[in-house]
Amino acid sequence: MSTVINLIEQGAARLEQAQVGFGHGTTNAFDEAVWLTLWKLGHPLDALDEVAEQTVSPDQAAAVQDLIEERITTRKPAAYLTHQAWLQGVPFYVDERVIVPRSFIAEVLADGSIDAWLSDQTHRVLDLCTGNGSLAVLAAMAYPDVTVDGADISDDALAVARINVDQHGLADRITLLHSAGLQSVKGPYDLILCNPPYVNAQSMKALPAEYQAEPELALASGDDGMDFTRALFASLRAHPDRYMTQDAVLVLEIGNEREHFERAFPDLAVTWLDTTSGADQLMLITRDALLLDDPLDETA
Repeated sequence: MSTVINLIEQGAARLEQAQVGFGHGTTNAFDEAVWLTLWKLGHPLDALDEVAEQTVSPDQAAAVQDLIEERITTRKPAAYLTHQAWLQGVPFYVDERVIVPRSFIAEVLADGSIDAWLSDQTHRVLDLCTGNGSLAVLAAMAYPDVTVDGADISDDALAVARINVDQHGLADRITLLHSAGLQSVKGPYDLILCNPPYVNAQSMKALPAEYQAEPELALASGDDGMDFTRALFASLRAHPDRYMTQDAVLVLEIGNEREHFERAFPDLAVTWLDTTSGADQLMLITRDALLLDDPLDETA
């Protein structure tokens, strides 16, 4: 009879042999095999130590092996196969209508590293490009006195976000809005969170199959990856009082695109935020800095 750990080790070997891509919740074959195996067997994902030596029936072993093979043949992220993803230990529903949540904004919400820019006057938060709603949920959890708007251009994404908002019992504090960029949001906001599309065209062509399984709308943003960000900054600068309170800040994620960001906005003063991936993927921008760098403002 096989044990749980035997199945995991066999699954990890298959995933490694097949050279699947990681980055949607795990970074290696063993952790991915743990996720798929424990989920298929109905165990909590943090229960490996407790269940590792448990025996499994031939039917259970076959079911796990089938799931591992599905992961390999479809190249779908494990989150799409299990309909589960986690940020900061909080579970979220996901499916192919949204990208798998992995934003580093979740870290700064949890560790309080942006709190110095906030105050007891921070009441309204916007999660722009909310996707499955995970950052909106985490913001509401981190700041119990705020209300959050989660906005997205995709009705499919908003349908998934609704599942997560309801599952976490936050429908009274989180409002979901269909909006192309800032077009239909109802500001002004004290804090804007945005994990936008930012992958440049060259990188899009080179993405592993697992990333290509995600909605392109949520990833690609023109030749240099900055098209959405350019439009966002233009809207904020054109109507600052509509979207931002006087002391508002924007927390913006740009992934591995710092070089393209700095080329596009060479004079913009930003604060790069530390995350587990370093200090060049996530930034904080104050309203004052954004307006000072307004290329259309001849008085700046």
